[in-house]
Amino acid sequence: MSYTTLISAEQLQSLLTSGQPFMVFDCSFNLMDAQAGEAMYAEAHIPGAVYAHLDQHLSAAKDPATGKAAPGTSSSGGRHPLPTREAFASWLGSVGFDNSMQAVVYDRQGANYCGRLWWMLKWVGHANVAVLDGGLQAWTAAGGAVASGSQHQTSTENYALAPELIGLATIETVASSLSHTTGDSAQTLIDARAAPRFRGEMEPLDPVAGHIPGALNRLFSLNIGPDGRFKPADQLKAEFLALLGGRDPASVVHHCGSGVSALPNLIAMEVAGLHGSALFAGSWSEWCGDPARPVAQG
Repeated sequence: MSYTTLISAEQLQSLLTSGQPFMVFDCSFNLMDAQAGEAMYAEAHIPGAVYAHLDQHLSAAKDPATGKAAPGTSSSGGRHPLPTREAFASWLGSVGFDNSMQAVVYDRQGANYCGRLWWMLKWVGHANVAVLDGGLQAWTAAGGAVASGSQHQTSTENYALAPELIGLATIETVASSLSHTTGDSAQTLIDARAAPRFRGEMEPLDPVAGHIPGALNRLFSLNIGPDGRFKPADQLKAEFLALLGGRDPASVVHHCGSGVSALPNLIAMEVAGLHGSALFAGSWSEWCGDPARPVAQG
């Protein structure tokens, strides 16, 4: 059986004994302490899980002098620039992941970080990737075993790139479609940051406060229910349709501060059956890096 959006803890337990090829990835992270996620992983993780570090594995390396990725090494700008598809595929192969495997991704932070790996796998053409619904907390609550210690898995496998299964919006396409709300080039921006950041009342991470003009705001954590799992599909669909106010779901471009916490919104739309939205990976941190670009507040 294949899983392409969410997988429950019970379904994962069945997968582990099914004989089906799979790999589990732990993406736990903390933006304010880049080493905290790896320490969480070392303390407790699903046995056999590979640790995927947001800065080291899911982002292109940045030059400390400029704060930007070297030319030709990234697919976006911003604080967490996407690596190239080729570089990401090389990392997948280095940990033993291949095209036949079911991928399961999780974290401890409400899918705030593992969603990045879910999206990136779709971006390199891998359909069978699912978020562990409820994260490590759901796994342990269901009686799932955990392991401790670090694990450095190396391999010479080759992961073969395939056509992209999900959309990447560049800063050029976002800027050129800024005033397009109808027709084939329509664009509906959804910003996943907290409302005070969106309104420009505070900005703890980027040099400019505010948002891209015309963007809607939906905090990423609104997709998660009190039990730590994604809300039911019907509820998510109703909430997004109300937010969109008649706009085409396929016109949606998700973003946040750096292309990470936008992903729970995108995944929630997929769970809700509202397909076709894209990610602006550079997000606000790339947008506000050019003083010539317009900024809205309020």
